[in-house]
This record gives sequence, C-alpha cells and structure tokens, in this order.
Amino acid sequence: MSRRTQRVNELLRQEMSRVIQVELRDPRLHSLISITYVDTSEDLRYAKVHVSVLGDTSQKDEALHGLDSAAGYIRKELGVVLPLRYIPSLTFVLDESLERGEAIQRAINSVVDDEALSLGKEPTDDPSSSHDRQDGQS
Repeated sequence: MSRRTQRVNELLRQEMSRVIQVELRDPRLHSLISITYVDTSEDLRYAKVHVSVLGDTSQKDEALHGLDSAAGYIRKELGVVLPLRYIPSLTFVLDESLERGEAIQRAINSVVDDEALSLGKEPTDDPSSSHDRQDGQS
C-alpha cells in the first residue's frame, strides 16, 4: 500500500467518523459506532470501511443497514471537505476484532485468576493490574 493511500485511508476514517457522529440522524445509528479502519483500492475509487458497533447482533445489523443507506450522503459530505478528485464508493463491513480481543482478554484473566486461586491468592478484578511482577515495580 502506498503512502498516499495510507494517508487517504486515515483522512477518510477521520472525516467519516465526524459525519456519522455529528451529521447523521438515522435512528438505526443510535448505537456506538466506530470506524476501525478504511481499506481503499489503489486507484482510490472504492473503499471498504470496517466499523465496530457496540450492541447485540440486531443492533449491529441495523447499524450496517443504516450506514449502507447513508453511504450516498456520506460520500457527498466527504466530497465537500476532502481535496480528492474522486470520492470512493463506500462499502461498510462489520469489524468484530474488538469483540474477539475482549474475549481473549477475558480468557487470559480467567486463567490468571484460576492460577491465583490455586496458589492461595486473591483473584484480581482489575484487568489492567500486573500479576506477579518479578522486578518489584508496579
């Protein structure tokens, strides 16, 4: 991926986030929606927009349908603010990497807590705390 494509991807991500949060009034988009990344074709004509939606499966489906419906409006708004010759055609896809990462973190915490219980220690509720650091630092 070229440096220009990377810059355009980031610019698109930032501006689409702003448009979705500030300008769209679709009731299907009431969930927390984050654009995790944008993957633009080399000719900058097509963009696959990866979104993360907080909620259950039906809320995620509603949000994707709402974004698909608003794609034309989002493109129009991007055309106003971005200095690009062509505004890419937008395709929204659900990015579940955040949920997978959270599930992995829960599994790790469970193993650590089980190990702590087997050693007679109190399990921790704070996932950011460090466990059994050897260097004495916290």
